[in-house]
Amino acid sequence: MIKLFIASLFFLTSCSSKDSLQTYFVNHQEESGFMSVDIPISFLSNGKIGFSEDQINAINTIDKLNVISYSIDDGNLDEFNFQLSSVKNILKSNTYNDLIRMGTGSGGKVKILYIENNNTIDEIIIFGYTLEMGFAIVRVLGNDMNLFQIMKLGSVIDQLDTQHSKMDSFMKYLL
Repeated sequence: MIKLFIASLFFLTSCSSKDSLQTYFVNHQEESGFMSVDIPISFLSNGKIGFSEDQINAINTIDKLNVISYSIDDGNLDEFNFQLSSVKNILKSNTYNDLIRMGTGSGGKVKILYIENNNTIDEIIIFGYTLEMGFAIVRVLGNDMNLFQIMKLGSVIDQLDTQHSKMDSFMKYLL
């Protein structure tokens, strides 16, 4: 009887109902107003981009990118405010470490966070929003990522040829 009680207690505490970004993505990827996409890192390997050694090393530590966004045009302002508040509450968790916070010229906000596991970075989160457009969350998933190498990939975005892919409208929304 005591073993059953301990096993039940362990099961209930390990299945926490606390939200995470992963559950948020899964729960909202099909909802109205949201757009979701998983981008394999092979998307960057199109042969047309000349990568530096640091950028190649950074790419080799990334598995994929998960992106979800909420567009005010597709949704409504009350729902946007509710979803924005939900995401902000999730990101307040001790799981996520702040790296950078900044404002944009258009009144938006960008926040970059990371998840550290045994002194290595396995996830980087880029969260940005404007009250005019909506918000987007990018989860960069990988193993033993080097934050400073990953940041050097920002210059690659301009070199991506998304015009002939289904990613074009999504990339325009994010950028």
